[in-house]
Amino acid sequence: MKDFIFPNFNKSILNISSTLATYLGCKNDKPILNEIMDELKKNYKNIVFMCIDGLGINPININLEDNSILKKNIKMTLTSTFPSTTTNATNSLLCNMYPLEHGWFGWSLYYKSINKNVNIFLDTDSFNNEKIIIKEKPIKREDYYFDNANTDYNINTVFPKYVEVKNQKNNHIFETIEDFFNNIKTVLNKNDKQFIYSYLGEPDTTMHEFGVSSIESKKIINRINDEFELLYKNTKDTLFIITADHGQIDVEGYIDLYHDDKLMDMLKIYPYLDARAVSFLVKEEYKKDFEEYFNNKYKEDFVLYKTKDLIDMGIFGLYGNKEELLGDYIAIGTYTNKIALLTPVSKRHKGHHTSLTDEMLVPLIIVNN
Repeated sequence: MKDFIFPNFNKSILNISSTLATYLGCKNDKPILNEIMDELKKNYKNIVFMCIDGLGINPININLEDNSILKKNIKMTLTSTFPSTTTNATNSLLCNMYPLEHGWFGWSLYYKSINKNVNIFLDTDSFNNEKIIIKEKPIKREDYYFDNANTDYNINTVFPKYVEVKNQKNNHIFETIEDFFNNIKTVLNKNDKQFIYSYLGEPDTTMHEFGVSSIESKKIINRINDEFELLYKNTKDTLFIITADHGQIDVEGYIDLYHDDKLMDMLKIYPYLDARAVSFLVKEEYKKDFEEYFNNKYKEDFVLYKTKDLIDMGIFGLYGNKEELLGDYIAIGTYTNKIALLTPVSKRHKGHHTSLTDEMLVPLIIVNN
């Protein structure tokens, strides 16, 4: 079996944020990327950071030609965070924090105060997707690093309407891919120096539905590439820094953990976190039996780790105090590219991520004009 791709917090998406934070006069205690800092020192009028959801190395290699503007300007390959998923990676990018600091590890987390697994972006019950009221949350919205900038750049954001911001005045909401790039263009045409932090939710959504190798995904990825090239050609004195929060792989099978009655009987609550990075809270009397049972039945498709061992390895960052959210064990999906169905409402995605395989690799794209 191929080796897992573990986060490298010297060459990860987090180090993009640490570099930008340093340049913008924000507090930073994490390593920077000289490949970015060397460009920033050229003092461009405009700086644009783009996070294009899901556009990792694997989707790029499958769907873009070598001479496309995005692919030919890849300067280096970085790792995502683990789990390699949007909740986790985007919070690390926005806040310049390790996952172990911010705690937004995966789509679903266990909230001890209400004894439920919660879809943390939506505040819904992971078991049935019903809305729930949570008085005290174990995680909070941390400050975005650029909100504390000390710089002569005007700070702007280009976000979908569901992303929370403090600076509403300089936030530009979009709905379509065309709107996304047009909003960026509008800001760049202003007279003063502009910094833009932007996030596009595609092609992640399309790849989930149709698969990374689908015609639909190829069309939307090439559309994003073409829209960016048009923006690039119509702007001046601008540095573009582009990455993805994670990549994706084509799903090759499904494992219905929720229907494994023997497994469920050993757990305090049904599995959570995500489909290729599954957390388990195990009843004390079953911990030895759980390890033996799970490894015997699922070892081809998942590698089971004690959560403490992963924390000690630094997989979630070098420091932080949110480990209680991760459970006793985490099962990590292998290169068989299968996903686990954790509840009756789990989706059978055709493309997915969250593990330590090819979805961990993302590009650092640098383009200047």
